[in-house]
Amino acid sequence: MPATTNFFRVDDLLVQIYKSEVEMAEKVAEIAQNYLKQVLCQQETAVVLLATGNSQLKFLDALITFGDVDWSRITLFHLDEYLGITADHSASFRRYMQEHVEKRVCPQQFHYIEGDALQPLAECDRYTKLLQAQPIDLCCLGIGENGHLAFNDPSVANFQDPYSVKLVKLDTVNRQQQVNTGYFPNIDSVPQYAFTVTLPLICSAKKILCLAPEKRKAQIVKQILTGSININSPASILRQQSQATLFLDANSASLL
Repeated sequence: MPATTNFFRVDDLLVQIYKSEVEMAEKVAEIAQNYLKQVLCQQETAVVLLATGNSQLKFLDALITFGDVDWSRITLFHLDEYLGITADHSASFRRYMQEHVEKRVCPQQFHYIEGDALQPLAECDRYTKLLQAQPIDLCCLGIGENGHLAFNDPSVANFQDPYSVKLVKLDTVNRQQQVNTGYFPNIDSVPQYAFTVTLPLICSAKKILCLAPEKRKAQIVKQILTGSININSPASILRQQSQATLFLDANSASLL
C-alpha cells in the first residue's frame, strides 16, 4: 500500500502528502472504498457527490478497479456543469461522469445537472430538492487554480450561501484553467456561466476527500493552508471541516 510521506493538521483539516499522484490516488481510493463499505454496513443506501477534472481521473479509476463496493446501493450526484452545454459535448461533466463512472459501476441512480435545461433557475430548484432529500455521505472533489471548490470561484463564493445550487459567472482564471487542461480549444469557447453546488452543501457531507495534485496547484495550496480563511481562497473553508482530508502529492506540496 502507498506510504504517507507526511501528514499534519491545519486547524481542523487533515492534510496528507504522498510522493506521487499515483500513490495519492490509490490511497484516497482505498479510504473511499473502506468508508463506503462501512456506511453500507450501517444503512441500506449511500449518497456520494463526485467531481470531474484531471485530478479525479486516477482516483476514480482506482476506486472502481479495486471493486468490493456495492454500487447498486449508491446514489451519485456531481458538483457542477456548464450552462448551455449538452450532455454529449466533449467538455460536458455529465459526459465525463457517464464515461468514467456510471457505465463502469451501474449505480442505483446518478442524478445529473442538466446544463442545457430550458429554465436554468428551475433546474437549480430541481437539483436542490434531490440533494436535500437525504444526507450526503461522501464528497470527493478537487481544488481549482484560483482556489475554487466546484465552481465556487472567489468572486461568487459564499461561506454562508443560502442556496444549495446556483448559477454563477466563471472568472477568467477558472475559464483559462479549462483551456489549459485540454477541455476547450480557447477561452472564448469556454461558457461564461455554470451551475454549481454551493460551499455549505459541500461542507454538509459527512466525509470530504479533496485531491489537489500537480505542480500547478502548489501556489494555491500554499495560500489555502498558510493564509487566512476567506472567500478569496474558497477552499480554505475546508480548514473548518473536521470531516475533511486534503490529499497532496510532492509537486502540489512543494511550496509548503
